[in-house]
Amino acid sequence: MQWQSEQFGAAHEGRAVAVLADGSEPEPVYFDAGSGSTLCRTDEWWVYDGTLGAPLAGAVRAACSCGWRGADSHPLDWDDVDPDAPHLYDTGGPRGDWARHIADTDARSVPLPAGVTALLERVREELGDLAADDPLAALKAVAVLERTTGEAARQAARTVEEDAEVEALSWPAVATALGLTEQDARARVDRYTLHPAGGRHL
Repeated sequence: MQWQSEQFGAAHEGRAVAVLADGSEPEPVYFDAGSGSTLCRTDEWWVYDGTLGAPLAGAVRAACSCGWRGADSHPLDWDDVDPDAPHLYDTGGPRGDWARHIADTDARSVPLPAGVTALLERVREELGDLAADDPLAALKAVAVLERTTGEAARQAARTVEEDAEVEALSWPAVATALGLTEQDARARVDRYTLHPAGGRHL
C-alpha cells in the first residue's frame, strides 16, 4: 500500500519496506504467477516471510519514493500478519515516520504568502460549490483558471531557469524550495519552459 500526501503526491509516495536481521533491505523476489513463462517481481514487505525462497524480515521501516528511509526499524510480528490480507497489518509506526518526513520536507520548502494561501482556499471552496450548483459554469471557470496558472507557471519557470543558468540560484536550492528531488524539480521547470503550450496537462 502506498501513502500519499495531498501536497506532494507521487513525488513523495511512502510505504513500509522489509528490513532483514543485518539492517539491510532484501532484493526483490520473483515468483511464478502461474502463466508458465512469466515471472512476477515484487518487493512488498509481506513476501519476506521466509517461505518459497524469500528471506525472513524481522522488521519494517518507512521508505519514500524520493529515496529517503526512516531511521527506525519497527519489529514484525508474523503471527499477526494475515497471509490472505497482509495489508491489514498495522504499519502505523513506519507511516508515522513517513508523515514526519513529509512535515520536514514541507517545513524546508518555500512558504506561500498568507494572502495567496487564503485566496487559493477560497477558490477551492468557490469552485466546489459551483461544480455542485452549476457544473457547466464550473468547467468554464476551470478553463480560465488553467490558462491563468499556465501563464504564471511559464513566467516563473523561465525566471528560475535563467537564475540557475547564471548561478544566481542552484538546482539543489530549487529542489528544497519545491519539496522535490533535484531531478523532479528540473522536470517541473522543464514542463513549462520546454512545453509551454501543453505544460499544464503534464
